[in-house]
Amino acid sequence: MTQTTTARQGNGSDKGIFSNTAGFSTLITVTVLSLAWLAGFASRLFAVIRFESIIHEFDPWFNYRSTAYMVEHGFYNFLNWFDERAWYPLGRIVGGTVYPGLMITSGTIHWILHTLNIPIHIRDICVFLAPVFSGLTAIATYLLTSELWSRGAGLFAACFIAIIPGYSSRSVAGSYDNEGIAIFALQFTYYLWLKSLKNGSVFWSICTALSYFYMVSAWGGYVFIINLIPLHVFLLLIMGRFSQRLFVSYTVFYIVGLLMSMQIPFVGFQPIRTSEHMAASGVFALLMAIGALKYLHSLNPKGQWKQLLILGGLAAAGAVFLAVVLLTYAGVIAPWSGRFYSLWDTTYAKIHIPIIASVSEHQPTTWSSFFFDLHVLVCTFPVGLWYCIKHINDERVFVALYALSAVYFAGVMVRLMLTLTPVVCVLAGIAFSILCDLVLREEELPTQQDETEESKSLYDKAGKLKKRTHEQPAPVDPGLGMNVRSVTLILIMILLMLFSVHCTWATSNAYSSPSIVLASYGNDGTRKILDDFREAYGWLSQNTAEDARVMSWWDYGYQIAGMGNRTTLVDNNTWNNSHIALVGKAMASNESAAYDIMTMLDVDYVLVIFGGAIGYSGDDINKFIWMVRIAEGEHPKDIHEADYFTERGEYRVDSEASKTMLNCLMYKLSYYRYDSGGSPPGYDRTRGALPGNRGFKLTYLEEAYTTEHWLVRIYRVKKPDEFNRPRLPLAKRTVPTSNTISKKTTKRRKGMLKNKPTVVKGKKAVKLE
Repeated sequence: MTQTTTARQGNGSDKGIFSNTAGFSTLITVTVLSLAWLAGFASRLFAVIRFESIIHEFDPWFNYRSTAYMVEHGFYNFLNWFDERAWYPLGRIVGGTVYPGLMITSGTIHWILHTLNIPIHIRDICVFLAPVFSGLTAIATYLLTSELWSRGAGLFAACFIAIIPGYSSRSVAGSYDNEGIAIFALQFTYYLWLKSLKNGSVFWSICTALSYFYMVSAWGGYVFIINLIPLHVFLLLIMGRFSQRLFVSYTVFYIVGLLMSMQIPFVGFQPIRTSEHMAASGVFALLMAIGALKYLHSLNPKGQWKQLLILGGLAAAGAVFLAVVLLTYAGVIAPWSGRFYSLWDTTYAKIHIPIIASVSEHQPTTWSSFFFDLHVLVCTFPVGLWYCIKHINDERVFVALYALSAVYFAGVMVRLMLTLTPVVCVLAGIAFSILCDLVLREEELPTQQDETEESKSLYDKAGKLKKRTHEQPAPVDPGLGMNVRSVTLILIMILLMLFSVHCTWATSNAYSSPSIVLASYGNDGTRKILDDFREAYGWLSQNTAEDARVMSWWDYGYQIAGMGNRTTLVDNNTWNNSHIALVGKAMASNESAAYDIMTMLDVDYVLVIFGGAIGYSGDDINKFIWMVRIAEGEHPKDIHEADYFTERGEYRVDSEASKTMLNCLMYKLSYYRYDSGGSPPGYDRTRGALPGNRGFKLTYLEEAYTTEHWLVRIYRVKKPDEFNRPRLPLAKRTVPTSNTISKKTTKRRKGMLKNKPTVVKGKKAVKLE
């Protein structure tokens, strides 16, 4: 008896320990999210481990330079910073032409760490900011998915987005770009919007507006939010799902978010003056009209208000649309931008805005890119979308719109794969959660009800013998057999393991190579680092005058200013198409005509990228046709694209190339003195051909420096007195002017340098293998 009692007490105590399922659920959730954060952070460190802690690509160099300036001089000086080293001779007002959220985030972290006496350089904060925010993005995705479906689906989605290549591509260590923090702001804003919609709370609506304000300060992709949320509200109105919760959540979000977004200098009055924001304003007006009609209906519910509500809603929608059209026609509202048109017509940018079409990440997405960036989630996320539509509610209408719109935009432009990746992870998390719930569901066994004393008796109340009936057992759901469940579970685990392996491989090999440091591999597997970019920028910094002007294609402007600390004519901001076209015209013209342009712009050095010696396909010769197209758009009388093709319409650099091509400045600066070594000598590995024009001399430029592997070539522009050529009079120079040009810049435009910079002759041609 004692042993039995003890055993019962032991069983009861064990049951008490394991009965707190909420506590264990929270522990598992925290553990999985922590591991997802750690895995996401660690998988983004390949670039730092293989190379060093360095800023990657092009735009991140401007972001880093701006952040360093803000940390050194303060936030208000940063907002008023006039950068004389950019867009010579125009300059650039940085504070009014950037989204400062990225700089403010890094600067705040730097200030907090230094307040805690933790000395860390701002560069290291910039390098590791995106990997750290990948963990925050995983948490935001978990919250969003949990709000839509369940906590289990949220954990799946958090693990997916932590390592998926579609997001890692813009968030590896060193990729200090706006998207590194913007995807977190995007997911968190959507989560708060669904939270406010579900509760109809002013508090959650204001939180949504605050998160939206952070998104506006961080990335121009905030336009996606301010169009998707109004579309969600509009569709709910069409579906007859108007509610007080919807009215409160959207009106508070719109008003507060509108006022806060206008505090960003670069945004200003765009939310009330541009067509991209009119959908939000129109839905707000429509919602107010329907809300007023609903209120009148509540005063007299027995009247024929249903017909009035429908007609009033249609009339309000028509009035809003007509007002937007009239204001756009009158010039009060700016029309749709060319970037918007390029999203609906893939050929628009190539015809009208070639500078947009020239960017590789603006090209249409291939099918292989979807699989490479999303892997197995491409096949599973439609399942999650189907379940959301099957069990529809107000929140799942939103995720369905999000998925469909993101799929379309990702197909139009490779860069927008970044906006598709989060919703793919959300819906794939829902699909895997449903699948695992089906596989792990326990079989329901038939339960026999306890027989009462009355049922056990053979006689009824009257004392008569009861009739025995042969009752059929209730049908039982057999579920999945044990063997089927085990095999299915093993297949799911294998699939997820393959997904993890692919994500790690893709992040390591495709997205963790800094563009300024290249690596080549020999036949024996040995790795050789090609550091020509930093070698060239270091030479510029050490061997040229402090105010020397460097002309190059706009791709390298940010790097020249960030690492070389020299003045550039154009850079990656690409805000002035005519100035970029002028540089393109110089590159596409013969040496004599190009010299007139260079002297007009006070150019001291010309920098070109040439990959023929090492087989680097991203050099200027391969980009040259876009320089021609951009220049032709502004100077159609002087530059014609057809002149740079052969009679058969081929783009060649060998002996069959056109005469215009063989004599243009870009061709000569690329192949100058490139006629020794290799087999055969002077062979272009990238194009697989021998140059058609060889052994020529330069008249107006001289080689100043060529890097070890001939990747970067720098030429000094000769002064007019060096070859007795009269310089173009200043009065005839048609240099664009600006009211914001400083006195120092104006003075520098009018005269040449008094002290000639020290010129170091380039290295001898290396022997080509």
